[in-house]
Amino acid sequence: MTTRVLVPLGVRHHGPGSARAVRAALEELRPDLVVVEGCPELDPLVAHVADPGLVPPVAGLVYAADDPRRASFYPFAAFSPEWVALRWAVARDVAVRFADLPAVHQLAPDAPEDARPATYPDVIGTLARTAGYDDPERWWEDAVELPDTTGSVLDRFALLREAVTEVRDAHRAEHPAEDLENARREAAMRRVVRAAFKEGHARVAFVCGAFHAPALHLPDFPAAAHDNRLLARLPRTKVAVTWVPWTHGRLQHASGYGAGVGSPGWYDHLFTWADRDRDGVVPAWMVAVARALRTAQVDAPPASLVEATRLADELARMRGRPSAGLAELQDAVLTVLCEGSRVPLQLVEEQVVVGQRLGEVPEHVPMAPVAADLVRQQRAVRLKPSASLTETVLDLRTPNGRARSALLHRLRLLGIPWGTPIDAGRSTGTFKEGWRLQWDPGFAVALVDAGLRGTTVADAAARTVAEDAAVADLPALSDLVEACLLADLPAGLTAVVDALAERTTHQHDALALAASVGPLARTRRYGDVRGADTTRVADLLGTVVVRASVGLRAACASLDDDAAARARHAIETCDEGVTLLDDDGLRRPWQEALVALAADEAVHGSVGGRANRLLLDAGVVLPSTAAERMARRLSPAAPAPAAAAWLDGFLAGDAAVLLHDDDLLRILDDWMAGTADAVFDDLLPLLRRTFARFSSAERRAVARGWATGPRVPAHAPSLSTSRALARCWPGWRGCSGVLSRERARCPGPVAAGARRAGRRGAGERRRRGGAVGRRREAGRGAGGAVRRAPRLPRRGPRGFVPAGRPLVGRHPHLLPQLRGAGAPGRRHGAPGPA
Repeated sequence: MTTRVLVPLGVRHHGPGSARAVRAALEELRPDLVVVEGCPELDPLVAHVADPGLVPPVAGLVYAADDPRRASFYPFAAFSPEWVALRWAVARDVAVRFADLPAVHQLAPDAPEDARPATYPDVIGTLARTAGYDDPERWWEDAVELPDTTGSVLDRFALLREAVTEVRDAHRAEHPAEDLENARREAAMRRVVRAAFKEGHARVAFVCGAFHAPALHLPDFPAAAHDNRLLARLPRTKVAVTWVPWTHGRLQHASGYGAGVGSPGWYDHLFTWADRDRDGVVPAWMVAVARALRTAQVDAPPASLVEATRLADELARMRGRPSAGLAELQDAVLTVLCEGSRVPLQLVEEQVVVGQRLGEVPEHVPMAPVAADLVRQQRAVRLKPSASLTETVLDLRTPNGRARSALLHRLRLLGIPWGTPIDAGRSTGTFKEGWRLQWDPGFAVALVDAGLRGTTVADAAARTVAEDAAVADLPALSDLVEACLLADLPAGLTAVVDALAERTTHQHDALALAASVGPLARTRRYGDVRGADTTRVADLLGTVVVRASVGLRAACASLDDDAAARARHAIETCDEGVTLLDDDGLRRPWQEALVALAADEAVHGSVGGRANRLLLDAGVVLPSTAAERMARRLSPAAPAPAAAAWLDGFLAGDAAVLLHDDDLLRILDDWMAGTADAVFDDLLPLLRRTFARFSSAERRAVARGWATGPRVPAHAPSLSTSRALARCWPGWRGCSGVLSRERARCPGPVAAGARRAGRRGAGERRRRGGAVGRRREAGRGAGGAVRRAPRLPRRGPRGFVPAGRPLVGRHPHLLPQLRGAGAPGRRHGAPGPA
């Protein structure tokens, strides 16, 4: 009778030391069957393991045929023991099987409650603590990954199995309840082994996680009836399998992968170089680190690499480790190459320790129809997926640029954000698109799920848009119209426009109609760039704008702050769309509605102020009318919060209205000067947010205009206004010297404000007196005389010198400098103030 031999090779998933040990054990055992932990449905994928086009990291994807979102991944890296066992068996024509609880039971929708994943004992952590280690990762590296011991590898696996048996027995004593989920998995593994023995296999090697090794010790096998009872009457479902690319980043613990490792890039390097030259592991690692740092424009000279290598070796000797591990290498890199900074070290961890490698799957491997179509389109537009983060700018004037853009937009509609839109750079045209690209292996599930709605990316995206349009509200439908234009989906655009026309007929919310104008206008305006027919969109726009204009005033009545913010956003979106198209048929009813809204003082201040500003910018409202309304809304009789809200709406956008209209500047100055201190403190956050929207150049220009006063020299800004500006943005303080001189020249209407600001500043000056005195003492020379620096003009933000007449009168030699630092928009060297 032939002796049956079953050798469980308990490993740590994705451990390079375990992978080398498995390879040595297979060479020593020479089995006639290799069993690998994994669901049996993966057996058809073994035929592709020897294909040179299948480059790890890859994963076996198993998904339910009726609902691809119920799926499981089985990742393999080049340093995974399971992958090494598969490659060894295929290269020697040895039979290979997978053994675990079948996926037809795991992915069944009505799986029993007791089949939920259980909490396993921390085997590696327990063994590490027993050996005196506080870090399980370091113990595993020292005990398994790094040593190059001699002797029988099978004996080492037997010792590890015995140690795990003790840990499991101790855990079972503390938790006597049976773990049904784990018991079923191990019963399924034993059933595969029994079937292999019945088929005539005599020497079987079983590569599994170290936790399962005790359950696969042949003398301890329970009766077959026991395992059959555990596996009886389990729910089933139909499943499908395929290979998909994987990344090192998805092998991490941080990605949510339960069997992940902390440093896939380091393990891949350790596995690769241990076979080539074990003494070259540390120098080669330093070279990889230097390459990553130099790519990021960080200095990494050869002398520093030599010093870092020596430091890593010395740290290993000091810590009593067999050789330098990742901890020693990271400490050496941080000390020598990063000079103690963790910012470049974080780059090393992302690029080298974890790694950005993306696996490859050959085209002839069976895959979902949508995934196959995506591969063809990627090749056609020359857009290769990558796990690293890259940025690209597409030129929509070229056929390839439009094809790339359409592909990326279609994938976003399918819930596959391979690309994220970004700013295209310094370009005011619409023919450029910026994208940030990064491929995630998890997109494979979304591609399989998209196959339920079509066989190509375009068909699946169009069907998805049609399904979303059936349940979307009006603003969402407007966004879908624009998305169909960007994705070049004529069929989807037709379905969305039909739904939008129907929804518009029954929509009575004027603000919702107004919010939908912006996307529709962009679709109409830029449709010719992509060759789309937007005639129906134009017809629909006329109806939407007219209905939004008719109901706008009534929709803006009795609004609280939150509702006013939403109404303001809808008004801005609609006005942007109407302005973009420049169509009299759309502009006339919309501006008539804004005129009625701007004249109504009963509406919320934020909405009324924004309506007046939009009409002022369009030339419909005269500056004198806007100044009159601003004076009325900012009068002392008006509540301060309502006035601040009106001001926030009016000043939103840019500061041009303050730079070119002295009346508005004076009204705002008087309002700030007359606001009580307690009320002003409450209004300060809103005022700061209002002025923070301006650019730095606009803030400097406003500050200079306030400091030098308006062109009518009968008024100068008050100290209360100076205090407000200084608290709204720090750049105002640079103009305080000019303001003091202007205030001395223009007394009268700001006397009260000056006295109030003086009282509030007296305490601060007393508090700062001690420091001032110490600075004066430090400035005295040997004879007690004070060393005085030459009087120079005070500089404001970014070196700006306020260009006021008093300053130039006392320092005429600074006139060329003032001309060079003139008002924003003036070219360098252009004539400055007289």
